Amino acid sequence: MKKIDKLVLGSFIGPFVLTTCVVVFIFLIRFLMVYFPELIGKNLGIDVFLRLFFYFSLMTIPIALPLAILLSSLMCFGNLGEYTELTAIKSAGITISRALLPALVFTFFISILSFWYNNQVIPWANLKGYSLLWDVKTTKVTMNLKEGVFYKDIPGYSIKVKKKYADEKSLKDVIIYDHRKDNGNVNITLADSGQMYMMLNDTYLVFELFNGNSYIDHRDNSTPGTSSTAFVRNSFKHNKLVLSLESFGLKRTDESQFKYSEYMKNVSQLDSMVYASRKDILSQNKMSAETSKGYYNYTFKQSTAKVDSIKAGAWIDNKLKLIQTPALKKEVFDIALSKISDVKETFVGNQKNIKSKVYDTNKAEIEKWHKYTQAVGCLIMFLIGASLGAIVKKGGFGMPVLLSIAFFILMYVLTQFFD
Repeated sequence: MKKIDKLVLGSFIGPFVLTTCVVVFIFLIRFLMVYFPELIGKNLGIDVFLRLFFYFSLMTIPIALPLAILLSSLMCFGNLGEYTELTAIKSAGITISRALLPALVFTFFISILSFWYNNQVIPWANLKGYSLLWDVKTTKVTMNLKEGVFYKDIPGYSIKVKKKYADEKSLKDVIIYDHRKDNGNVNITLADSGQMYMMLNDTYLVFELFNGNSYIDHRDNSTPGTSSTAFVRNSFKHNKLVLSLESFGLKRTDESQFKYSEYMKNVSQLDSMVYASRKDILSQNKMSAETSKGYYNYTFKQSTAKVDSIKAGAWIDNKLKLIQTPALKKEVFDIALSKISDVKETFVGNQKNIKSKVYDTNKAEIEKWHKYTQAVGCLIMFLIGASLGAIVKKGGFGMPVLLSIAFFILMYVLTQFFD
């Protein structure tokens, strides 16, 4: 490696690594802002957050690479131009294309790596990240009783407290309805005061109640037309009610339910998906055409007892002229309208189904080409950045950052709007 290669690569790689890390961090902040309400108050644990950040960091790397290359090439050749090093290089008889060569080769390998990354790592990261995010979104918020409001997130129970003290444990005037048997408000517990706390790694909620009564209304409706009731009242000085919080825990969904999305597939899988979808669309179009033929028939009714089936032909109008009575004419036209309606409904239903398949096919096709365009985008951004850097001759984080952000925003907006 020659000194000029070390000079260019040294000026290029540093900003490239720094910019990649900064952009990944910015997109992680964006992720937090979008899904903040879904993540807070669910007692998920630091390991769940770390896994989410790890998966979504992997997803943002292909987006960060074009911006990192654009900014690093602008800074690299801007600095070389600002400190007249490009002039010295040209004075030594070295062409600009030769000076660009080491950074261009580096960018070429980054483009190849970007395609491999999009094809192999991104589908895996999407599957892991979005399946975990779905589980987080469907996880219930941690138990939080509010004064004077019935809390119904624990399956089978409705709980209300009149006052909740500052220690978050002591309660005043507790009402608990047991609805596990789904037979109305027939099992009620009232207490003057109580305490609420967790046990066994927050898997159970304990209500320790004082000075209260429980009321149970035993209804017997087993015999139709009759009903009998046995009312039971129990008084207590001290009572414990243990409720399971299993429904609040994070439950992992089978990842195979997400693998059918185009975002979880590589290029070969997307090609197979597109081929199968197009084949299915052609088959459905042919089947729709064949099915619609069954709705077309021609009948001529001469009397109430005899119906002659006739084939379509130029003489059918002459046959229809033989129908003289208004009743027969009305019957013929009613049958025709009914057949038309059936054909229309069948056609509209088939077209909706085909339109949905075409939409899914186009999405898969777009996702396939994304894997190529993001790799090619790295090369394009390098050529733009190197050219502008040599022209503006400004290094540092001023003009290069401004130009890089402008080009990146343009690319990102176009990508999002024209998907």
